[in-house]
Amino acid sequence: MNEITNSVALATNALAASAVAGGMNGTVFNGLDVAVIILFAVGMLVTIWFSMRKKNESGKDYFLSGRDANWLQIGSSIFSSNIGSEHLVGLAGAGFATGMAMAHWEMHAYWILILGWAFVPLYDRMKVFTMPEFLELRFSRGSRNVLSLLTMASLVLTKIAATIYAGDVVIRTLLNVDHINLFGHQIDVFWAIALGLAFTTGLYTVFGGMRVIMYTAVLQSPVLIFGSVCILYMGLRVLGHGSLIDGWHTTLSTVGDNVHLVRSINDPDWPWLAILPGSAIIGFWYWCTDQYIVQRVLAGKNQQESRRGTILAGFFKLTPVFIFLVPGMIAFALTKTPGVGFSTSGDAAYTSLVAQILPHGLRGMVACGMIVALMASLGSKFNASATLFTMDFYREWYPNASGKTEVIVGRIATAVIVFIGICWVLVIKNLHMPLYVYLQNVQGYLSPAIAVLFGMGVFWKRATAPAALWAFVIGMLGGFGRLAADLIMRNDADAVTKLKGDLYHKVITLDQYNAGIAPIKAAHNAIMFDFWNIHWLYYCEGLFVLTAVLMVIISLMTQAPDPKTIKFTWYGATAAEKAATKASWNALDVVLSLIVVGCVVLFYIKFW
Repeated sequence: MNEITNSVALATNALAASAVAGGMNGTVFNGLDVAVIILFAVGMLVTIWFSMRKKNESGKDYFLSGRDANWLQIGSSIFSSNIGSEHLVGLAGAGFATGMAMAHWEMHAYWILILGWAFVPLYDRMKVFTMPEFLELRFSRGSRNVLSLLTMASLVLTKIAATIYAGDVVIRTLLNVDHINLFGHQIDVFWAIALGLAFTTGLYTVFGGMRVIMYTAVLQSPVLIFGSVCILYMGLRVLGHGSLIDGWHTTLSTVGDNVHLVRSINDPDWPWLAILPGSAIIGFWYWCTDQYIVQRVLAGKNQQESRRGTILAGFFKLTPVFIFLVPGMIAFALTKTPGVGFSTSGDAAYTSLVAQILPHGLRGMVACGMIVALMASLGSKFNASATLFTMDFYREWYPNASGKTEVIVGRIATAVIVFIGICWVLVIKNLHMPLYVYLQNVQGYLSPAIAVLFGMGVFWKRATAPAALWAFVIGMLGGFGRLAADLIMRNDADAVTKLKGDLYHKVITLDQYNAGIAPIKAAHNAIMFDFWNIHWLYYCEGLFVLTAVLMVIISLMTQAPDPKTIKFTWYGATAAEKAATKASWNALDVVLSLIVVGCVVLFYIKFW
């Protein structure tokens, strides 16, 4: 028996070593990979054709899939929309650079459950198209306009631009190409990738709308999970010389203290007092109030389907740490292992594993899964942005416009946002930080004000419209102010980060640190430097507290809201609506939800 096991281990090692060598020589795909890609493409085309048999005749059809989605479509769509290519690239890159530090954001399955149990009943009885529409009903048109603009800005600054950037990293690494020849001119492959993805995905979204996104997610999610499990398996086998357990121990020993979730309060990058509350604020905004995610549950047939979709998504959300972040840690360990010959950079960690570790056949499957993930994620973002512009602005300007006109306007809005997103990618490429860290930074600046507005709007009946508008505007200005400071300081960010790290690890003294900081601080306005030098998660928490305090003070200083607005809060359901909500769940839903929460708790206990 031992001889058989050893033979299997040796064969796996030989296969992995061959894959590494092939990847290093630039031989990424062979005929088997191409055949798999073609087969998968056919499956996608069939799925798209099937989903498009029913035409989009109105905004409800195009933006919310006719509100007929079931729990499998909703759960799969939530997961695949969240786990786009920027997640594959960025989360693995974060694991490569910082170990488990970013895992807090991946343990937010409990927020998805709160979406299903607390917010789905509210959103369902209001029958809203967008999250800004909820703010208008609860507060005022002004709050709706501000959130619409902020959400569209967030889509451009984080989700759309980051997805296009991730596509550049994925395709550049897989094809091993930096430039292409076009009419005798050498052009950076980025432009071909960005424009090609934008155009192709634009067609994908324009003609199919939300329905095609929901259907393709059912095919995409299993492929992503299976392929990533294969990467995890093969990476551990290579590190452990055929043993998964030895590979895991090698990974842990190589990353060292980076395996811990909760770190010293003096840690310059990930102090626990910053990361625990800060990540929770971002998580509440993203999972319970962000149009990009919530639009999926708004498309559900009823409360039961929407809630069960969130429970399924909660189970899916338990996997990214192990199938995306841990492979980044494995990639780091492989670069430190003599004789393996593995090479990569942070944001290219996941794609490098595909190209250098996986055997042929699996490479093709995972590669096409990554590309489809990129397109599906991008399509979801296009659809969300089009929904916001069309339903929150155009329909207000032209309330009598037909459903077909709404669809046309949404498509035009999408094209404009795609162009802006491509331009913003050029800024991301110059920020000198891992992609996933960039995503969380920007979301940390934009989320506090939104979290306060929805939290108090839903759970505090005394919150007033003037308070909501003023607190929201001030919170938004605070977020964009910090983003501007990040852009101004981007060229010095690496140097300051290194000095802080050296001081924390006692490589330098406090006097040496101050001497190193002095010229950087002198090159900028001292107040601006100190403003920028606040840890981004502490800044997120501070902005959250400031917005909440403003909301309370101004609410108490202004006239109490009309009692009619209570129906748009947690406390406004009628007896019939409460009965309908109670009838929409059963004991199995509760048990499955508790299992998700238990898994999150066990993870924190294990990696505390």
